[in-house]
Amino acid sequence: MRERIKRRAMTEIAEHDQTDREKVAGWRLHVLIEAGYPVHLAERLAHSEADLHQAVELVKQGCEATVAAEILL
Repeated sequence: MRERIKRRAMTEIAEHDQTDREKVAGWRLHVLIEAGYPVHLAERLAHSEADLHQAVELVKQGCEATVAAEILL
């Protein structure tokens, strides 16, 4: 019984963490699209460890989104 409760609690934590990660990725996706990235590149960047501020700044400074994505990924 105790083990089942422990597993359930761990599952709930994992689901909560995944939900938080999904929220962050969704927010990053929005920011990247607003910055001018096409959806397919924005999705890749949003789910990566790429620095969001650098991604936005590169495009803002005139770098093509495809080149910026290659640099960051």
